[in-house]
Amino acid sequence: MKRQLTPDCENCFGLCCVALPFAKSADFAFNKDGGTPCKNLQSNFLCGIHSQLRDKGFKGCTVFECFGAGQQVSQVTYKGADWRKNPESASDMFEVFPIVQQLHEMLLYLNEALSMKETQPIHKELKSLIEKTEHLTNQDPQFLLTLDVPAHRAKVNPLLLKTSELVRGKIKPSRTISKDNLIGAKLKGADLQGSNLRGALLIAADLQKADLRMSDFIGADIRDADLSGANLQGSFFLTQAQINSAKGDRRTKLPNSLKTPQHWLVN
Repeated sequence: MKRQLTPDCENCFGLCCVALPFAKSADFAFNKDGGTPCKNLQSNFLCGIHSQLRDKGFKGCTVFECFGAGQQVSQVTYKGADWRKNPESASDMFEVFPIVQQLHEMLLYLNEALSMKETQPIHKELKSLIEKTEHLTNQDPQFLLTLDVPAHRAKVNPLLLKTSELVRGKIKPSRTISKDNLIGAKLKGADLQGSNLRGALLIAADLQKADLRMSDFIGADIRDADLSGANLQGSFFLTQAQINSAKGDRRTKLPNSLKTPQHWLVN
């Protein structure tokens, strides 16, 4: 059975609403300490204002992605024993959650890489690392709390870099851009096909009608970037959370695995 790498809130103990802290800002309506339940968390562990998060000042919640770690920790790591009924395990559970979240994010990228025909030369290595990463996520809390996540990420990263090289290898970008400072960049209509946007800061960039096909978006920050009319088909290592944080419209072309955010369709 393929690992579920998307959130299943009904099988989670509201971990993102409890474990993680946030500060009052444009993304959150009030301050909350880590380990403290959000005021909007209900007794059934679901958000009481889920359909109104943006309107109520919680845009930050709409762009968070646990990659399925919530249900994994709730139902597998802690075997369905929630933190309310078992307060003695709460602290450890809240620490384990972000660890598994990182492992699941790696699994998402590794599985995406494995699905690409261009990565055939490294399929054996990808499959091996997927198996090892899944094995780590199935360990008990004590093991996970001592896991060296950066060390494991250092094993994953070279394969993701190789994937990017293989996928973009046959494309010659017509324009080379520096990733150092793209905040608010004016790139409307730019031909950026096959670009390496790994870790790029594209906050509030104007990417209207830009050609971003077959581009690597791993770790790119596209908060409030305007993707109206842009073409991102074939782009990879791009998550739903990244898309949710950006602006766009009905004309924006996304990879088949991603959905058009509802707030893009309002206007």
